[in-house]
Amino acid sequence: MPQSSYVPEPDLLPLQVTSLRFEAAGKPLLSDVSFSLDVGGPTCVVGPNGAGKSLLLRLCHGLLAPSGGSIRWAGGTFEQQRRAQAMVFQRPVLLRRSVRANIEHALSARQLSRSERMKRTDSVLEKTGLLGLAERDARVLSGGEQQRLALARAWALRPRMLFLDEPTAHLDPAATASVEAIIRDIDSEGVRILMVSHDLGQVRRMAGDVLFLHNGHLIAHTDTRSFLDAPESELTSAFVEGRLLW
Repeated sequence: MPQSSYVPEPDLLPLQVTSLRFEAAGKPLLSDVSFSLDVGGPTCVVGPNGAGKSLLLRLCHGLLAPSGGSIRWAGGTFEQQRRAQAMVFQRPVLLRRSVRANIEHALSARQLSRSERMKRTDSVLEKTGLLGLAERDARVLSGGEQQRLALARAWALRPRMLFLDEPTAHLDPAATASVEAIIRDIDSEGVRILMVSHDLGQVRRMAGDVLFLHNGHLIAHTDTRSFLDAPESELTSAFVEGRLLW
């Protein structure tokens, strides 16, 4: 597998989230959420349905404005911060174009030469095992291949921060393993990853630390081993054991 030695810029970390709130139609969906992310990871966000996991990612990525509190990056202008982030959704949003064109289109907004765009595109296609499918219509790919393409497209942008919203949901074990391997490779290049997961097995395999949300509240932020093997609260213990939470 080809190696990359790029250093993403600017250095955004640490990310400081303070007293974050979000309301919709007068209903609180996130309440007083505070945490800090520095180098390390990946960090997995877990919790029952409706806990606010995906919402938290969208707020951190700037897709939604918070109702209160703050989300602060350590460095860079607003434009630099925006360009240094990428997000991959549970259901990839792909253009009605070839696999290659999906990546090149994402790069077209960057002030890169055509040769550099082609170089980056070929590199991420090879890293994600999609080079042989480069000219195929992205819409006819399997679910696992589409998610690999979404990751390749984000990777080509060389982000400093990557948000992943349940990237292996609905995938079979083989496709899940392929996607997890790509995420590990991205992580190994120094990209900070914040990932929503519903799979505690995946959390054990992938995460350096865990954010546990319940009913819009941050219940725990701790290392993975402590979260899974030595829960500090009854609520955390109940979640890890698979008991119903209300």
